Amino acid sequence: MMSRNLVSAVAAILVIAVAVLGYQLYRERHRPEGVEIRVDDHGLTIEKR
Repeated sequence: MMSRNLVSAVAAILVIAVAVLGYQLYRERHRPEGVEIRVDDHGLTIEKR
């Protein structure tokens, strides 16, 4: 039988994973529409969203 600490750790990991995935889904669905302009090491990037 698993110890109580191990069960608590597994439960905490699952809660954290669900929270992270939920946040990523929220960010993906609530991205602003329009144009994204980025300047980085590869130069200028313009993407329509």
